Amino acid sequence: MTTTAHLGANGTGPTTGDPGGAREPGRRGWLGGLGWLVWRQHRLFFGVLLAAVVSGAVWCAVLRDRTAGFIAAQHIDGCSLISLVPRCEGTQAAVTAFRSTYGRPLQLAEAGLLLLPVMIALFLSAPLIARELEAGTHKLVLTQSVGPLRWLAAKAALPALVVLTATTALSAVFAWMWQVLGDEVSGSYWYSTLGFASLGPVPVAYSLLALAVGVLAGLLLRRTVLTMGVTLGAMVLLQVALQQLRPYLMPMGSTEFRPKQSAQLPDSAWLVGRGYYTRSGAHLSDTLCDSAGDYESCLRTHDVVGQYMDYHPASHHWPLAWIESGIVLVLTAVLTVIAFRVMRRRHG
Repeated sequence: MTTTAHLGANGTGPTTGDPGGAREPGRRGWLGGLGWLVWRQHRLFFGVLLAAVVSGAVWCAVLRDRTAGFIAAQHIDGCSLISLVPRCEGTQAAVTAFRSTYGRPLQLAEAGLLLLPVMIALFLSAPLIARELEAGTHKLVLTQSVGPLRWLAAKAALPALVVLTATTALSAVFAWMWQVLGDEVSGSYWYSTLGFASLGPVPVAYSLLALAVGVLAGLLLRRTVLTMGVTLGAMVLLQVALQQLRPYLMPMGSTEFRPKQSAQLPDSAWLVGRGYYTRSGAHLSDTLCDSAGDYESCLRTHDVVGQYMDYHPASHHWPLAWIESGIVLVLTAVLTVIAFRVMRRRHG
């Protein structure tokens, strides 16, 4: 039995059922074979993420419009419940009404961005590799002239691109809304756990870290459920650790005043620490003399000459955000390199 291969129109190549003779075998539209496979495997999560971006953008746009109208009508821009700004005198009731009406929707938006990296870790990055290794389906792919490093790159690259695009869009829309109702008037300040984790590059960096953690954990553990638990625990641990480190990522401002002198920082300032300072310049805890019978005698005994406050002004927000995001992205790169080394060592 013989077969005959017909030349194409230009006489340079065979045609075997592809009239155009131009499409490479194994390709599906604009995605190559591996890319198409990854898209098909995770299209449900990608679709949910796209829906979250669209709904989040609509939510933020509506909330921004409504809060802007309220703030303008009540003249409470930049006002807090207790403010030193003269024009904010008598606005306490309006600020309270604003927070009662719009505080919960704002917190929901912030919580969504805070939890987004955790959701990516649980439902995308943890099963991404672990499920393939646990079921053994990776063996079929690796026998189709696809090297292990190329397979890992394809498995991680498309999800990383989708996650980067989606989280960047959500963070940008949230920051656009935050310009109107953030900080003083809402009582949700830039340095709060929810506020800081929702603004700028921070949610983007942590989402990419979640992807890297899940991929590496999947390669090492090879069990989907175990990988999900370890990835979740690792992300929570990393977020808490960096949150504790956050105040010390750049030098703080400090103000000093006499022991009985009243002092207050700007409404938008992040108070990090406070206490007493001695004649020699040493800093002591602000609870030093709380239980002392004679407060004044206690201060004299410790040679206290005044009080201090360490703080970050609002101008430190973006430098702190970029520094922390840089640390997270470096960690992401390190974990990615380790993942490729593990893949090469185990699968050649």
